[in-house]
Amino acid sequence: MNKFATVSAGLLLALFATAAAAQVVSTGAGQAWPAKPIRFVVPYAAGGPLDIMARAIGQKLSESMGQPVVVDNKPGAGGNIGADIVAKSAPDGYTIVMGAVATHAINPTLYPAIAYDPVRDFTPVAMVAVVPNVLVVHPALPVKSVQELIALARARPSYLNFGSGSTGSTGHLAGELFNVLAAVQMVHIPYKGGAPAMADLLAGQVQLMFDNLANSLPQVRAGRLRALAVTTAQRSVFAPELPTLAEAGVPGFDLSTWFGVFLPGNAPRDLVTRLNTEINKALGAPDMKDRLERMGAAPPQDNSPERFAAFIKTEVDKYARVIKASGAKVE
Repeated sequence: MNKFATVSAGLLLALFATAAAAQVVSTGAGQAWPAKPIRFVVPYAAGGPLDIMARAIGQKLSESMGQPVVVDNKPGAGGNIGADIVAKSAPDGYTIVMGAVATHAINPTLYPAIAYDPVRDFTPVAMVAVVPNVLVVHPALPVKSVQELIALARARPSYLNFGSGSTGSTGHLAGELFNVLAAVQMVHIPYKGGAPAMADLLAGQVQLMFDNLANSLPQVRAGRLRALAVTTAQRSVFAPELPTLAEAGVPGFDLSTWFGVFLPGNAPRDLVTRLNTEINKALGAPDMKDRLERMGAAPPQDNSPERFAAFIKTEVDKYARVIKASGAKVE
């Protein structure tokens, strides 16, 4: 082998080594990551949307990173039990959580004795889905717009009632935010789950709900409910004919059901970057896009850890104001 060939071979080996090293992520203890199975905590029972998405994402991560991703359901206390497990775990990349608006924005104010801090004790990695709620009313209610609803509520304080799946749910807090921003007084009727609340709305036992868009749209299309507006700052691509509440006369209204992936607090930057990249790649797969569409969720935009972290802080502040104004509390 001549001298030129020897130099060229050495250069190629160095380039290959550099490329390989770029794919190696350290846990902070000098060990390549992932070198063992990853525990994916879901702080809710199996079968719900967070669980379904966690299992789908976990399968994609297993395939791309070469290690099993094991979903571990830890329900209880509105999601606080599972979230707290991850908050107290080592930030080595082997324990992650599918957090949600409840665990990371609502519960820290709703539960006075919560054991974790949603900002300090977690490292945001990537948003998974943002699902708009929709303001729906029973067809017998004589209102066909948000402005007509506000006029009726102001004319008859405490006459209108709205159902939700539970105290502290996004459906409950959407109603409380509406009370504050529209200067009205509607009465909250909590249920043990969204299904019985919807059943009573369809039966006319309650007059309106701020419900999940994907759940309510079939009832709206069938004429069993009347939709007035979506709760998010932008219109939904799945119901573009519906105005936002802000457009319909309630400025500043912006509320959604969302969930995303978190590492424990102070996770190494390279872990966060690698996991963010892998999750975004998984969310871009056609089958994952289809799952999101069935939930009424559009793919996240500019899904960086920094943007997700900034979003969390604004959500914590927003829900703290709404909960304190409503007086809602769960012991």
